[in-house]
Amino acid sequence: MIWTGTCGFGRRQADAFRDLQAVEVQQTFYRPVAVDLARRWRDAAPDDFLFSVKASQFITHPAASPTYRRSGRVIPPSEASSYGAFQDTPAVEEGWRNTLAVAEVLRAKTIVFQCPASFGPSEDHVASLYRFFEVAKTAAIRAWEPRGDWPTHLIEKICGDLDLVHTVDPFAREPATYGAAYFRLHGSPPGPTMYRYTYADADLERLRSVCGEYDDVFVLFNNLAMHADAKRFRSLATSHANG
Repeated sequence: MIWTGTCGFGRRQADAFRDLQAVEVQQTFYRPVAVDLARRWRDAAPDDFLFSVKASQFITHPAASPTYRRSGRVIPPSEASSYGAFQDTPAVEEGWRNTLAVAEVLRAKTIVFQCPASFGPSEDHVASLYRFFEVAKTAAIRAWEPRGDWPTHLIEKICGDLDLVHTVDPFAREPATYGAAYFRLHGSPPGPTMYRYTYADADLERLRSVCGEYDDVFVLFNNLAMHADAKRFRSLATSHANG
């Protein structure tokens, strides 16, 4: 099964609910989201529409990350070191509590943990991953997007041990896990246009072929033309499945 959608609502929510099958909620990454707001999103969506939740940056990113400009809070220097890197700290626990609460209200199929490139494959980072995911239980699929110089064999081992789905841009890298796949398309094929890239028909056909290698696939576009590209890909995938 292929679920096609966008990273964030690329247009009006009503357009996404009408044209697509899924959306990855971005607000939860930047700052805590009220459960009542998440409930309104769920109530407005069709019953079979899937939500994915992007985990709080309080879990994954250090306080020095420029993404914290949208966090809605001023972090005292004395507390800055407690944010990110899957640490065993109150700040990370806060990020997980809010992420989980919103995911449960949305009946989210997936929670995606996107890491910064600074979160590399050190022994301390690997240990933090194991500690966090052994405690952070949820009914949702947990998708992990490592960046930086993580070797494939280590990603495969971690995902296998912790029951994670390796998240990738399929035009840039093959996932190290099997069965289910979680694809985030950032404007690839790689090139100077990146997020401004509009996917050609040949790109979407290649993507459909790659999706055929997995049982369940989440395809989330994250480029400027994401709504239109996702709508085109959904049509292609549907016509192939029915053909």
